[in-house]
Amino acid sequence: MGAHEHPQPPDAVPAPDGIGRRRFLGYVLAASTLTVAAELGEAVLAPTRAAAVVPSVPGPAEIYDLNDMLTHATLPTANLITIRVDPDGTASFALPRAEVGQGITTSSAMLVAEELDLPLDRVRVTLADARPELLFNQLTGGSNTTISTFTPIRVAAAVARGRLLEAASLELGEAVDTLTAKLGVITSTATGRSLGYGELAEKAAGVTTRQVSVTLKEPSEFKVIGTAQRRVDALEAVTGRKKFAMDVQVPGALPAMVCRPPTINGTVRSVDNLDEVRAMPGITDVVRISTGVAVRGRTFGQCIDAVRALKVTWGPGTVEGASDDTIRAELRKAELPLPALDLLTKAVDARFTFHFASNSALETNCAVADVREDSAEIWASLKSPITAQEQIALTLGLPASAVKVHVTQGGGSFGRKLFHDGAAEAAEISKATGKPVRLMWHRTDDFRQGRTHPMSTSRVRATYALGQVLSYDQRHTSVATDFGHGVGEIITSEAARLPVGDLTFSETIFTLTQQTPYNFGVVTQLLSETAKGFHTGSMRNIYSPNVRCAQELIVDELARRMGQDPYRFRRAFLKDERARAVLDKVAEVGEWGRSMPAGTAQGIALHPEYHAHVAVLAEIDCRPGTTGRKVPDAYTGPRVTKVVCAVDAGLAVNPRGLQAQMMGGIMDGIAITLSSGLHLAGGRFLEGSWDNYFYTRQWNTPPELEIVVMPPTTGKPGGAGELAVAGAMAAVACAYGRATGTMPTTFPINHDGPLGFEPLPTTPPVPASPTDGLNRAY
Repeated sequence: MGAHEHPQPPDAVPAPDGIGRRRFLGYVLAASTLTVAAELGEAVLAPTRAAAVVPSVPGPAEIYDLNDMLTHATLPTANLITIRVDPDGTASFALPRAEVGQGITTSSAMLVAEELDLPLDRVRVTLADARPELLFNQLTGGSNTTISTFTPIRVAAAVARGRLLEAASLELGEAVDTLTAKLGVITSTATGRSLGYGELAEKAAGVTTRQVSVTLKEPSEFKVIGTAQRRVDALEAVTGRKKFAMDVQVPGALPAMVCRPPTINGTVRSVDNLDEVRAMPGITDVVRISTGVAVRGRTFGQCIDAVRALKVTWGPGTVEGASDDTIRAELRKAELPLPALDLLTKAVDARFTFHFASNSALETNCAVADVREDSAEIWASLKSPITAQEQIALTLGLPASAVKVHVTQGGGSFGRKLFHDGAAEAAEISKATGKPVRLMWHRTDDFRQGRTHPMSTSRVRATYALGQVLSYDQRHTSVATDFGHGVGEIITSEAARLPVGDLTFSETIFTLTQQTPYNFGVVTQLLSETAKGFHTGSMRNIYSPNVRCAQELIVDELARRMGQDPYRFRRAFLKDERARAVLDKVAEVGEWGRSMPAGTAQGIALHPEYHAHVAVLAEIDCRPGTTGRKVPDAYTGPRVTKVVCAVDAGLAVNPRGLQAQMMGGIMDGIAITLSSGLHLAGGRFLEGSWDNYFYTRQWNTPPELEIVVMPPTTGKPGGAGELAVAGAMAAVACAYGRATGTMPTTFPINHDGPLGFEPLPTTPPVPASPTDGLNRAY
């Protein structure tokens, strides 16, 4: 595994695209120690230079995308994000976002360290509790965290630095311009006397809140931003000291689990053996709740035994009898029509099917809840904690101010933790039992009753003549995506759930995220949705992996029909120079066009998103010796043998973290292309565990992996959290098509083959706890 970093300094960034020497307003807040905040508001929306004219009409997402909307929604409350300097010389910052493994606590700490001139290990970043006053400024999604907080965090840190210099000036009796701040120490250039930040924290504190003006560092002055840093939580993670929801200790909070229906959203009609289960060892409570029957016990093992022992009569679910075939037919009926085709025009026309995919993270859904008569306290990994607080309060019949919601570190999310299903369920159980609980979903619960990426189809038609693409039309039809988390608070959350509002919300998200990077004449990309009975959600890219995969396969077919090389064809039609640069880089590093054996091939693809660009080159081996290899309890199939990825995320705050994001996205892309999907039959999903769900495993990861971080191209970060998934999926699909000579149209590619596993039973809903794992060792 390799990685490239280009040494070009950040000062090579064109000034007009960056923040430059603009002045920003901030606040010194009244507090016992130095506490500061940023003020941004509409000033950040001031127009910059006009974009160059492009030869074809830009799509909506090229003008104003979802990330722009999310960023602008945060501006009115940016001054509520504060940094505090403590007497021990450390800076503390409660980040109003969720850390779920993506590394934002590290990048945020880097921003503070940069503008405050403080060593990185002296910055403490925690996760803020739900703060309703932040409105849209506490939502983690859309690869938006670093983009939206880049300036507010820096402004607040710069205000703190300025205030410390003022305090040092008074303490030392010297002019501010004779003082320098470095590594948490302020030193006089005239006398050599120095004071640490800790010594000045109380003296620099504001008695009253007042407004101040600051100038941020120019990119040429950066010492921390743009350098490769290891994660601030790496040691705690590898030593097991990192705290997650299940590590929270609340007096009296005992394990709880739920017996769930055999089909999606089934309901409880009756429980035949309540007294018998209540008498089982360790069990303290058995109660009916809206999603099933909850049990509370002294250990999770005892809870599993109780769940398995329950005899429940279930009512039908919301998609009773549904299967892959019935949903595909429903999607076909809901498909929007394509424009009429001129009989004299040549066209590439194809329909692609993308099956349900699991949104289960490594950490199963879990939460701790302590509900009292007049208050409630929740601990969970939440990407939309304000929505969680407000909706849980509504359900409990309490004012929102009586419900405290603490955001814990999360063991993965991929969009799953935008929803607070686990927290709401834990609160319901705690209220029903009158006792605090530590709720944990079983892995099988996550796969069969948890969130899924919706099944969809994409009908694509591209017309061409005389070496030019004349039109590109895409009709994406999807099982309805649930956006019930809204934009982070209850108003948009409720609007997204309205009978008409849900499609309007989805259409807005689709329009603000999907774009075509090529000059393909008249371009239309439209969304239609159907089948609303599923638990769905965004899954690391929302629509982009499926939409982009379909588009890039059509691009390959257009190149083939026009007798052109796929890489050079893409390059000729690209709109953006940044896109062209990453495409050229992967072609160079990956040796595009090199001679390869029959049954193997290269694929290349590009994906623009949230002011960032990624290109991926993948090599695949589809020869019988590879596809037929045997691994116990696994699906093998084709293997991706090499991936080269070039990423331009504007200004990479932490290049090492950016590389890690690309690696994870590539593995996701390989999985959803080749092997990981859910099979729907009889109103339920057959997969019930990672054993059944064939995510990219060690024997299917590419032996060669190269990540190239491009030099800075703008003065600010672009979105990166979801960027590589769509590019990797498309590149692998194109490689498979070239290796087999047939364009794939169903994903994952293995979906219609033999299951490769024996489905777990639905009754009881979870398997027994293992007693000996030696038979699973290799």
